[in-house]
Amino acid sequence: MGSEMACLEGMSPAATCPLRLGPSETKTGPFKGRLLGAVFIWFLTGITISSLNKWIFAVYNFRYPLLLSSLHMLSPILLRFGMVKLMSGQDVVLTASARLRVFLLSLSFCTSIAFGNLGLNYVHLSFAQMVYTTTPLFTLALSKVLLGTQHHILKYTAMVPICLGASCSIIGEVQFHHTGCLFLLLSTFLRGLKSIQQSSLLKEERINAVTLLYLMSIPSFCILFAAALALENAVVWQTSHHHDNTVWLFIFLSCVGSVLYNLASIWVIDCTSAVTIHILGNLTMVGNLVLSQLLFGSDLTVLDYAGIALTLIGMFLYHNCDLIAASLSTRTAKSK
Repeated sequence: MGSEMACLEGMSPAATCPLRLGPSETKTGPFKGRLLGAVFIWFLTGITISSLNKWIFAVYNFRYPLLLSSLHMLSPILLRFGMVKLMSGQDVVLTASARLRVFLLSLSFCTSIAFGNLGLNYVHLSFAQMVYTTTPLFTLALSKVLLGTQHHILKYTAMVPICLGASCSIIGEVQFHHTGCLFLLLSTFLRGLKSIQQSSLLKEERINAVTLLYLMSIPSFCILFAAALALENAVVWQTSHHHDNTVWLFIFLSCVGSVLYNLASIWVIDCTSAVTIHILGNLTMVGNLVLSQLLFGSDLTVLDYAGIALTLIGMFLYHNCDLIAASLSTRTAKSK
């Protein structure tokens, strides 16, 4: 349920790399420490939520994914409400324009979930993940079109090994279906759009991570809960009600993990860029391969190793585009 950047990559051609920090961000090491901490929490909670959700659906036969997603959105609302009451603070007040932008953000989030689930009705998860690896490219293009952000040509070039590398890592079993592919592409587009919307709100409205998550959670919860009542109501009568009570413990842990994951996502976006969070997502897919080999002794194929190498090369190129461009310019000048 991701998110993205208050430190948008500058609005001028010179600001071409997203990890270049603003003046207030380069003062001391603590900022970098907090950023690394947020990235670590994002990685850890992302893997944990995925495992918890798989456990809930597979072991307990919990057949209400929309209800679970709505509970994920309810959690930040309760957290924010508790914080306001405990601290005797005032709730945030937004302009009508800002409220509309938050609603559109929530709509993008919920619609991306809907299209993603529809796509999975037609294709395997491995193919869906392969399509999702193109999210950084969609986000990069959207930041150019919607925000006018200037990007160096090397950044677009870096998207090729980043997306291709992650795809090679999960290419395995692929089942192509035109309708499913269309739904997944729409979901991927909306994931990128959601990140751009988040980063724009963080920068222009000066909203902190907790407040933004709270604000987008209210309409998201309403939409998802209404969808759960409409679409999953019939499942109640088809499913055994003899669930082990421990399923609610796992659901609670999943909700806690979701809050931490979303807060970390917004913080990473706030400090880097909308594109960076999705590049890290591609790196996660590659990291899962390595982790699987270390923990479970899974065999990696030549294609897996090629995917890992391509992804790392693409990330190095993307995050060092200024240095590479300057080096190329210096060599060109000397040759003349």
